[in-house]
Amino acid sequence: MGAQDLDGARVVVAGLGVSGRAAADVLASAGARVVPVDDAAGDVISSAEYLAGTGLDRADLVVASPGLAPHHPLVAAALERGLPVWSEVELAWRLRATRPDGPAPWLAITGTNGKTTTVGMLDAILRAGGRTSAAVGNVGTPVVLAATDPSYDVLAVELSSFQLHFTHSMSAQAAAVLNIAADHLDWHGDLEQYAAAKGRIYERAQVACIYNVADRRTQDLVQQADVVDGAVAVGFTTGTPLVGQVGLVEDVLVDRGFARLRHTHAAELGTLDDLAQLAGPDGTVPRHVVADALAAAALALAHGIEPSAVRDGLRSFGPSAHRIETVAVRDGVAWVDDSKATNAHAAAASLGAFEAGSVVWIAGGLAKGARFDDLVRTRRDRLRAVVLIGVDREPLRDALARHAPDVPVVEVEPGETGSVMTRAVQEAARLAARPAGTTAPTVLLAPACASMDQFASYAARGSEFTAAVRALG
Repeated sequence: MGAQDLDGARVVVAGLGVSGRAAADVLASAGARVVPVDDAAGDVISSAEYLAGTGLDRADLVVASPGLAPHHPLVAAALERGLPVWSEVELAWRLRATRPDGPAPWLAITGTNGKTTTVGMLDAILRAGGRTSAAVGNVGTPVVLAATDPSYDVLAVELSSFQLHFTHSMSAQAAAVLNIAADHLDWHGDLEQYAAAKGRIYERAQVACIYNVADRRTQDLVQQADVVDGAVAVGFTTGTPLVGQVGLVEDVLVDRGFARLRHTHAAELGTLDDLAQLAGPDGTVPRHVVADALAAAALALAHGIEPSAVRDGLRSFGPSAHRIETVAVRDGVAWVDDSKATNAHAAAASLGAFEAGSVVWIAGGLAKGARFDDLVRTRRDRLRAVVLIGVDREPLRDALARHAPDVPVVEVEPGETGSVMTRAVQEAARLAARPAGTTAPTVLLAPACASMDQFASYAARGSEFTAAVRALG
């Protein structure tokens, strides 16, 4: 079904968030008869009301919001009837604008963590290479709006597992899976289905599949994918790269995946100094940030970008808000906002960027069914103290009791006087002031949980943290 088939088609747009509204607008412009359905918006019919009637029997297509899991009643009913169910990404791919040289290629990125940083780096590299590009999808502009705009040369597309689940025909020029760790299991059912959704990004890849050498599951997904003949697998590593990889030699980012003389030489892409603006309070660039830069570089090289543009793009890329952002250094204590660390894998990477025994960790929120034993066991050495917030404190509390029983833990009850974050910051300041060896303390907001239990978003949570820090005496 393409643009010509949508003219006159009855399309149910389920979920009217940012991407849903964009999809509805584009469908209407293509001549479709749009039926908006949303459980929260009071001005349109709800899914329960819609299912109570016979409208779905006359529908030709359902475009589902990323928030609607396959077991959502409306989506499940559509699938049971054999109706096609598309993501907004699938719609975007089918309706791509055609330019004189064809539709703009997509460079697609997914992974449990690091997607937004990597897509931003990729966009910066593409622009440094003279391309008209945009970072779209799960961040920024909805992909359906960018894909139907003929002014772009190439798109850097961030995709979540939700978006990929109902994406059926996308064929990225190059695609990357940054990492796989347990997340969103309440949506997907189990880790295997979650990983399979991520792996869909590699299907029909045209030039390259980029994988994480340190995460075997990402390489397995490449091997299982049905790609275009000639597409290559290129790994990224923060160690010394082998042939077919990009990596790090001392402080130099190098390419042995695309360089013409890769069997005998490594082409320089940049140095760690080009990422200095992303360093932590101690001046060190975290390893997972280096990994993100290498993944972005590999995707750009697959598109044909020159190595010098990789260096220039990385230099121009600024730190993302709420992602290991040092918001204050006061009385020897660094205050770091990593509110975007919404799962255990991200929090582990964040904690790993700091010295042993230095971190007063603010954690907790909406756990989404996750457990935290591996996180606490592997990062217990970083902890100086812990402040727990959120409605799902129990799994973190239990993991800390089992694996870090000597680490002081303070819990902030949701109903305490003042905002939750103000109380958490005050407790963290008290704990950071306690003598504990010679290591300078860092107060790190890396919740390992979603924010929607007590905050509007991870960004709102990070902003409240920053405001509370600045309000300290």
